[in-house]
Amino acid sequence: MPPVSILLNVLWIVFGGFWMAAGWVVAAVIMAITIIGLPWARAAFNIAAYTLLPFGQKAVRRDSLTGRSDIGTGPLGLIGNLIWLLLAGWWLALGHIATAIALAVTIIGIPFAWAHVKLAGIALWPIGKVIVSGVGPARSRLGTFPARGHPTRFGYLRFGPCSLASSAVAEAGSIAK
Repeated sequence: MPPVSILLNVLWIVFGGFWMAAGWVVAAVIMAITIIGLPWARAAFNIAAYTLLPFGQKAVRRDSLTGRSDIGTGPLGLIGNLIWLLLAGWWLALGHIATAIALAVTIIGIPFAWAHVKLAGIALWPIGKVIVSGVGPARSRLGTFPARGHPTRFGYLRFGPCSLASSAVAEAGSIAK
């Protein structure tokens, strides 16, 4: 991670990132307690990690990254996102928006406010998104993301009901190589 990203992540934790990441962890624990919410719990833990250290990473649509549709980007992903929106998405988005408004009052807080607005969008509709790490100079040298290729090549996290099995298969493939 570049030094600028490290500095921004440290400032982010101090100015609201920690308490919003804690909100995501609470949402994940509540979903895990229900047993039915386990797929959403895993996604919420992944987003909590992203919320804690967002700089140097980017959330992108999984189908635009891989070049193909899957269960999380199709009709079942839509249903999963609607359930998420009703159960936890709206209040997490509200927390991000409230934090963004408080940070936008100061000029120094505007970049952090913008990051919270982006996270509010993820809070409303997380299924079908992935977190791509290493966004920046390495990505610009490579051009666009490959339509095909190894899914863990850029070290991304998957969100969605079938992401655990998909990630396990992908990692097993990378270990075999």
